[in-house]
Formats: sequence, C-alpha cells, structure tokens
Amino acid sequence: MPTNPGTSTSTRTSTSTVVAAAPEPLPLTGERTVPGIAEENYWFRRHEVVYEAMRERCTGRVVLEAGSGEGYGANMIAEVASTVLGLDYDASAASHVYDRYPRIGMLRGNLATLPIADGSVDVVVNFQVIEHLWDQAQFLAECFRVLAPGGLLLISTPNRITFSPGRDTPLNPFHTRELDAAELTELLKEARFSVDTMTGVHHGGALRALDDKHGGSFIDAQIERALAGEPWPADLTADVAAVSTADFDIESSDIDASLDLVAIAIKPEDSPVSG
Repeated sequence: MPTNPGTSTSTRTSTSTVVAAAPEPLPLTGERTVPGIAEENYWFRRHEVVYEAMRERCTGRVVLEAGSGEGYGANMIAEVASTVLGLDYDASAASHVYDRYPRIGMLRGNLATLPIADGSVDVVVNFQVIEHLWDQAQFLAECFRVLAPGGLLLISTPNRITFSPGRDTPLNPFHTRELDAAELTELLKEARFSVDTMTGVHHGGALRALDDKHGGSFIDAQIERALAGEPWPADLTADVAAVSTADFDIESSDIDASLDLVAIAIKPEDSPVSG
C-alpha cells in the first residue's frame, strides 16, 4: 500500500508558546451532527458508533475521510491510522477541522472530483454523506480511482426503508437520495467494488426500552419536540443526553429493519492503479 497521499496539505508550524483560544463550535444546521449538544446526543452517538466499529480497519493506513464534517470522526481515526486526510466542500467546516484537530491534513474540495492522486490512499471513509450527493455513482467512481488496489471503502448511510418510510423523497431536506441495502450494494458493484460486508445499526436493549417509554419511537419523540420549537421535557432531554455508543448494535441480521447501513467494499487487487 502506498504511503504518499499524492496531494499537498497545509503545513502546521508553531513559533509561539501562547496558547490559542479554543475554536468556536460549528453551528447545528441539521445537515451534519456535532458533539457536545445534549439534544443532539442521540444522533451524534448513532454516528460515532460506526467510527468505533470501523476504526480498526484504518490501523496503520493512509485514510481519506471524504465529507469529514465537524472532524470528530477523522480525529478518532487518526488515533490508529498512519495519515488521515479530511475533505469537505464547506469552507467553515474545513477551517474548523484545521483549527480543532491538528492531526488531520484538511483539504477543501468537491466529492465529485476528489483532489487526490490515483491509487494513493488505502482507505476511504464516507459516513452519513452519500445520501447528500446528487451524483452518487460519480463519487463512488472517484473513490475507486483514489484507492490503491486492495483498498477499502467504508461507507454508512441512513436506511431508506426506516429513515423515510413509504416516501419517494427523503424526509430530511438535506438528503437527495436515500438507499436501502440492495440499492447501496448495486451502486457499489456498478462502481466495480466487491462488497465484503453489509451490516446495519440497530437499537440495543436500552434504546428499545426508550422507544416504549416515549410512545413507541424514541426518534419520533425527538423529532416532534424539535419541530415544535419549544423547550424539551426534562425526561426526554435527560434520556437523550444519556445515550452512549454502547446502546447501539451493529449486525448483519434483519438488514431491512436497520436504522443505518454500514458497508465495507474492496477495490479488487487486480485493478489498475489509475482507476
């Protein structure tokens, strides 16, 4: 596997002992999740559990997180990877990652044309992003191009069946196209990837109990309060704030009932480096 990402990143130097002020947190817009907000904690932990589960696949490798958002996930991966590049189109997000997470080589660019050399990374991470993209096939073709032969694409996305049930258009206004497991598998295969595993995120026992407590759906209870624009009930706030990654299960069974899809795809070893 190559160790040169094939592109330049900003150089970080220090000529002063003055401690800089902590960067301002990114605002919560609904397009991405951010850490440190009690009412957002369920969604943050639901994203974070996938990073925890997949991080070991990045050990000692050159990793590109395509669509790095707030940067907390890329920073988790940097604990085990040899090099982590973050890429995001949003200027404020890119600036935030550069300021807050010095282990990340941050780039700004469009996911439809990744500013990365052919065959120059070992792993591409793309969690909760592909559903935002207009041309998903083009993005996957770019992932295939920048990966070395044998490289991994780690990808997660909301399961269309459970996230926007019975709808042709996504409930989330920031989503362009949501996928079920069969559709994601088809896209990956059309992009010439081999699908190694397809698993899903599910509520564990504690969250299933909260579903029962909050009228049958812990998720719907949160959405209803958020849309109401009023203060949350104290018990709902406390239950959301207490959620941890241990409250979710990732498994291959009952994939169509999963909350989020999690796939590991491989660029075949015999693929040419140049895509």
